[in-house]
Amino acid sequence: MAAAAGVAPVQARWVRGWGQRPRDPVRARPGPARSGPWGPLGGAGWERAAARGVIRASYLRCCFMECGSGTGDGSGSSRAVWGCRFVASRERFHAYLRASGEHRDDGEAEEEEEEAGSEQSEPPAKRGRLSEHGLGAESQEGVGEGEKVPAERKRARGQNKSRPCMKPNHYEKSRLCPSVTQGCTDKCYFGPRCRFLHDISEYMATKPADLGHSCVLFETFGKCIYGITCRFAKAHLGDGYRNIINTDLTKQWEGKSLVRNNLSKDLQHQLRKKKFSFKKADEYLRSLAKPHKNGGKGGKALGCSAEDLEASNCTMPQEGLGDTSECLVLPEEGGDPKQAALQSPVPIEGEGECPIKTAGLVTDEDIVKLRPREKKLEIEGKLYLAPLTTCGNLPFRRICKRFGADITCGEMAVCTNLLQGQSSEWALLKRHHTEDIFGVQLEGAFPDTMTKCAELLNQTIDVDFVDINVGCPIDLVYKKGGGCALMTRTNKFEQIVRGMNLVLDVPLTVKIRTGVQEKINVAHKIIPKLREWGASMVTLHGRSREQRYTRVADWHYIAECAKIASPMPLFGNGDILSFEDANQAMQMGVSGIMIARGALIKPWLFTEIKEQRHWDISSSERFDILKDFTNYGLEHWGSDTQGVEKTRKFLLEWLSFLCRYIPVGLLEHLPQKINERPPYYIGRDYLETLMASQNVDDWIKIRLA
Repeated sequence: MAAAAGVAPVQARWVRGWGQRPRDPVRARPGPARSGPWGPLGGAGWERAAARGVIRASYLRCCFMECGSGTGDGSGSSRAVWGCRFVASRERFHAYLRASGEHRDDGEAEEEEEEAGSEQSEPPAKRGRLSEHGLGAESQEGVGEGEKVPAERKRARGQNKSRPCMKPNHYEKSRLCPSVTQGCTDKCYFGPRCRFLHDISEYMATKPADLGHSCVLFETFGKCIYGITCRFAKAHLGDGYRNIINTDLTKQWEGKSLVRNNLSKDLQHQLRKKKFSFKKADEYLRSLAKPHKNGGKGGKALGCSAEDLEASNCTMPQEGLGDTSECLVLPEEGGDPKQAALQSPVPIEGEGECPIKTAGLVTDEDIVKLRPREKKLEIEGKLYLAPLTTCGNLPFRRICKRFGADITCGEMAVCTNLLQGQSSEWALLKRHHTEDIFGVQLEGAFPDTMTKCAELLNQTIDVDFVDINVGCPIDLVYKKGGGCALMTRTNKFEQIVRGMNLVLDVPLTVKIRTGVQEKINVAHKIIPKLREWGASMVTLHGRSREQRYTRVADWHYIAECAKIASPMPLFGNGDILSFEDANQAMQMGVSGIMIARGALIKPWLFTEIKEQRHWDISSSERFDILKDFTNYGLEHWGSDTQGVEKTRKFLLEWLSFLCRYIPVGLLEHLPQKINERPPYYIGRDYLETLMASQNVDDWIKIRLA
């Protein structure tokens, strides 16, 4: 009976959405059955709780038998300890974590539960109204000598918005000059006005202590480019703070490009000085302005069609290749034809002939450009990792790619920031060499900026497709006419799709929602138009803008839209957290599925879908995933102070989703549902319990577990 006091049953209400706070659970106590949101706390109520698929029904049954409604034959006593180990109240859950996983006596747990229960059963004393400068006169008179004014309760949940905003470079007050880090002390980039340190001894005296004894960059590539500024510098520093280089490893990586789509200083200078030429985009925008000059209403994508403009531009020389037509040298086997075409143009000697002799199959892709309807993606039945803002960074995509993701896409990039040459925005376009099918997602509200940005990316980066974000629900984007607002601005939407499709050599895809308002779906009206405008694929999120993530995705509506979109492929998105969910989604007739929050909660979901099984992954395996993400982050953002802080930031962002995962071994009714919040539970080991906490302080302890 003592063990039952430490048991709190499953959530008293099915909470839709992770952001909402649950109701207080009905506390299990010995004695008569109590009423709750599920009715009397009898066997049916417990079974109904277990049917939600949150915690094992056997655990709930053993707890119920301990509450006085069991058979009385003692069969539940041996199982009650096992059940109490997993299902716990909030107080017992945090007490277990504070004790570092050490189990305390049942008597101590029972006393804590009784104290917490007595505090909740007694209503709090009424307090007088406070004045501006403290207690009012009436309230001060009512306070006795032995009574204390209750202290203001400190809020422990939510964002700490009063915290000062500190950029990563502010953590390091005394920074070393980049010229010293790169070994060019004679050539300082800032000259005599340089405000950084040039004395290595002075810098080392103020540098924080190293975080470890091994540097992932040095062990992987044989050289750490951050030198003495690395937070793991002891692993590769010799006498006189000399940076050690492993020549054998560096030769293996010599000439190999691991990350593509970097922003060069020359291109950034052209964008900032507005010297980059947008020939195709300007021609298309001039065609949109013709109705205004002729006295028409304008505003629609009139004039030449996309096919006509494609035909008129198919013989135009590329920028920087001269006025005459040219024959481009074919790249070497395995090379990138686009990069070779842009970097090594060879003019011909005579007109109408090419000096290169070819043998075998010769295509005409370099002469006759593909029409919009011919730009197709071979992605039927593949798993698509959604372009997740903030969390969908390159290290996270590498994790998902390792677990079986087929298609990856960069984070949402704002087109106006890309046109201005902002380094932070261009960093979202970077592509790792393991991402074989990769695209970028653009956000914008007007055809001029979106068309110019598409032409810019078409000439400067290597991608397999470009996606338009028409599903972003946030107010910052919606109020300026982008995101979901484009679904109500079909005129501008058409101009954007036609213009981008005109200037791109790769397929153009669109991601939309069911609509803006909750009960007014408009996606079925827009999808046929997108097919007509030249989109190669559409991804449909089964919720409207008003619903956000607080409702279940409407897959029946997605199935209707998939029939309307045919033969254009349509991918469905929403509420996929298991291979059963993926199988049900594919039965709706979609061409494939996009996975968003499910990949954040359990990135091994791609493996489960491909192998058609539930993976009861252990806490140590999940910890190895976090270590791999950390190594990928240090490799991507750097191992200096700024890179370490960025890696920590994005790791904590990801942990806010990872903590929502419920281990398969604790589930009786599979699978876990993405919109159901689990109760507090104690895992099979301390690390598993630590990973289930939603407290940031507990996430920091994970590295010490």
